[in-house]
Amino acid sequence: MTDSGLDAALPVALAWPPMGPTKTHSSRPDLRAVEAVPKQVLYVLMETSCPYLAGRRERKLMTEIHGPDAVGTYGRLSRAGFRRSHNFAYRPACSDCAACVPVRVQVDAFKPGPSLRRVARLNSALRIDDRPPVATEEQYAVFTRYLSSRHDDGEMAGMSFADYRTMVCDTLLDTRLTEFREPDGRLAAACLTDWLEDGPSAVYSFFAPDLAKRSLGTYMVLWLIEAARRHGRPHVYLGYWIADSGKMSYKTRFRPIEGLGPEGWQPLPA
Repeated sequence: MTDSGLDAALPVALAWPPMGPTKTHSSRPDLRAVEAVPKQVLYVLMETSCPYLAGRRERKLMTEIHGPDAVGTYGRLSRAGFRRSHNFAYRPACSDCAACVPVRVQVDAFKPGPSLRRVARLNSALRIDDRPPVATEEQYAVFTRYLSSRHDDGEMAGMSFADYRTMVCDTLLDTRLTEFREPDGRLAAACLTDWLEDGPSAVYSFFAPDLAKRSLGTYMVLWLIEAARRHGRPHVYLGYWIADSGKMSYKTRFRPIEGLGPEGWQPLPA
């Protein structure tokens, strides 16, 4: 990793506030990330505009995923609230906000309610192909239509096929790209997932925008939960949840769900 765009290494990172569903913070530094991977070099990135909360600024803590135990290292980082982008792991380190809460579904206790069972029935005819992380032009076409319809002003807008291929293929982990196809073979949706020791971590998912009424994003999470159950994994990691972000509200439908806060992983209140 180069120093371009980096403010400083580990010592600066110790000032970031504890993550949790409230906006009040202790002055005591949160050292979970440091304790999780004591030999990792951690960087604090420069502030940018927050993509989720208007008028806010975001700052990220980042480290490289590398070495012979990359899978184990990232597993520990994931349990400390980190997410993956390419071969880097990151988590928010904002100076005055702790709105981003890492969340994970408790697989064994999960029971879908009527609305989730309806989503499962609605998509029961889909053919599912769990594949290695190989990018295709067909996936990219659906991906770009999805971004145009949902996130046309986001940081991923305008990604080229080469950018998409890097997102899919640049991994040292047990990463899968699961395709969901209509009975006629049309690609309806896809989900990029890292399989960790304690469960899958959803990296990114997308679907054909003309099928939005089918709730395919929700269906892919349901599929991941059942896949984790089949493989005996206790959790499904869904990234960050923000109480004031409508884009993330769907994540709390999958209960019981835990959030990572100052006291560790705890059930999110209903």
